[in-house]
Amino acid sequence: MSWLPHDFAHPTRVDIGTGHHLRPIRESDADRDYPAVMGSRERLWALYGQVWGWPPATMTPEQNRADLARHEREIEAHESFNYVLFDAEESAVLGCVYIDPEGEDALISWWVVDEHAGTDLERALDAFIPRWIARDWPFANPRYGI
Repeated sequence: MSWLPHDFAHPTRVDIGTGHHLRPIRESDADRDYPAVMGSRERLWALYGQVWGWPPATMTPEQNRADLARHEREIEAHESFNYVLFDAEESAVLGCVYIDPEGEDALISWWVVDEHAGTDLERALDAFIPRWIARDWPFANPRYGI
């Protein structure tokens, strides 16, 4: 059995109720994603570095663009999902949500940029993600965190 049902349609836009939304990340988001990632690199490395080796201190904009192109292909193939957190205008990347296969279920993690760490936006995302996963995704026992 696959980690997702054959006919599953992943959400393409999700309002988190704060004037912000999630949508699948695209290669075309690279110019907004790179400053968000590198501006929060130390905290992101503390979260993901040991497991994923990401984000490396030497990551270039071109490497980031290639990474987002890979994520876009993975989303289309339903291999894994990377959702980007935006404000209404999609003017800046404010964070990301990752939904990755873990056996027949999923591992879910997320982050916000340093500017929003510890704020109402982060708390809203923390509360929203488990509800969204339970409501819209076909997982029996998702694991949260990395």
